[in-house]
Amino acid sequence: MDEPYAALTPSCLLDALETVGLRGDGRLLALNSFENRVYQVWLEDGSSTIAKFYRPGRWSDAQILEEHAFTVELAQHEVPVVAPLPVAGATLHAHAGYRFALYPRRGGRAPELDAPGALEWIGRFIGRIHAFGAIRPFEHRPALDIVSFGEEPRDWLLARQCIPEELLPAWRGIVDQALDAVRVAFESRPASRVLRLHGDCHPGNILWTDDGPHFVDFDDARNGPAVQDLWMLLSGDADAMSRQLAQVLAGYEDFADFDRSELGLIEPLRTLRLIHYSAWIARRWSDPAFPAAFPWFGTPRYWQDRILELREQVATMSEPPLQPH
Repeated sequence: MDEPYAALTPSCLLDALETVGLRGDGRLLALNSFENRVYQVWLEDGSSTIAKFYRPGRWSDAQILEEHAFTVELAQHEVPVVAPLPVAGATLHAHAGYRFALYPRRGGRAPELDAPGALEWIGRFIGRIHAFGAIRPFEHRPALDIVSFGEEPRDWLLARQCIPEELLPAWRGIVDQALDAVRVAFESRPASRVLRLHGDCHPGNILWTDDGPHFVDFDDARNGPAVQDLWMLLSGDADAMSRQLAQVLAGYEDFADFDRSELGLIEPLRTLRLIHYSAWIARRWSDPAFPAAFPWFGTPRYWQDRILELREQVATMSEPPLQPH
C-alpha cells in the first residue's frame, strides 16, 4: 500500500478519538514506531492517552483482538504489561479506514541490562508471561516458523529483484545455505513446546522504572518457542551471552519451566530475523518513514554486509549451542 498513513492527518486522528467520546485539545506528540503510528494525545480534561493506529492490511480484527485479550489477561494477573484501555465497550475501534486502540501513558527509561539483578528481574516477568502463554495457543495469530520468517521473505526479495545483480548469486547461495542449517536445527527439536509469545522482546520494548521493568508493544505476538523471547536480551561474545543467559534463566525458571534443548534454536532464530528484517524494510519502502530512517538500505554495501552476516551465522550455527554459566 502506497503511503498507508497519508490520510491520517491530525484532524483525522482527533476525529477518530471523538468517535469514542474523547476530545483532544489539539496537542499531539508522535512516538517512535515504524510499523504503526503511535501518538500521545492530550485531552480537554487535562489528561492524555496513547493512540495506536494499526498499519492497514497487516493484521485482521481477530488477530488484533487476540493480542489485546492476551495483554489484558496478563495485566489482570499483575504482570507488568501495557494493555489497551476498554473505551466505549471495546478495545479496538475504527475511523476513516484506520483501526486504532487507546493505551494508558506509561513512562520509563531503557533498561540497563548490565545492572546487577536487571536480567534476572526481566527473566522473572518473561517467565510469568510464558506461564500464561502456555495455557493455550493463539488461534488467529501466526506462528514463528521457517516459511514465514525465512523462505517467504527470501522469495519476496528475489521476485522483486531487490538484490543487486552482481551480488545476487552470493546472496542467494548463502541464504539457501543458512536456511538449510535452520531447518536442520528445527527438525532436530520437533518436540519444542509452542506457546503465546511477546514475539519481539528486545530491550527497546522494555521500559524501566523504580518499580522494575514493564513490557510494551505486543504487536508481533505470535506462537513460537519460549527462547524467542529470551535471545534478543543477549549481546556480546559467546562468554558474555552465556553469563547473561544464566541470569535471565535464573529469574525465568522461578515461574516457568525452560527446555534447555531450545538453546540450539538461538542462532537459527537470529538467522531468520536477519532475513525477515531485510524483507520487512523492502516491503515498507513506499512508507516515507522508511527511506528517511534507512537511507543506506538497498545499496551494494548493504547487501555485501548481509552476505557477510549470514556467512557468520552459518559458521555459528555449526558450533555447539550457547550454554548458561
